Amino acid sequence: MIIGKVVGSIFSTRKSEKLVGNKFMIVRPEESMRADGNDLVAIDIIGAGIGEKVLVAQGSAARIGCDMKDAPVDAAIVGIIDEGQEFTDQ
Repeated sequence: MIIGKVVGSIFSTRKSEKLVGNKFMIVRPEESMRADGNDLVAIDIIGAGIGEKVLVAQGSAARIGCDMKDAPVDAAIVGIIDEGQEFTDQ
């Protein structure tokens, strides 16, 4: 699971039938959690808004977390972060 910030949304009129009715958001992972430095597209099952910090599940955990086991989902917003504590390695 990664922490990121919602930086945009995507609208798609043509998509897999298993994705119809779902909202897609662009999420920018926090710097320390970026594997490749790229933003990702995540299905939004909880109603996150642009500018909010979110928890994102990826891979099979994303499909299970949003109860879409047979859908082509690789990332899902599964939580909105209200507050958090920074961890520093000493």
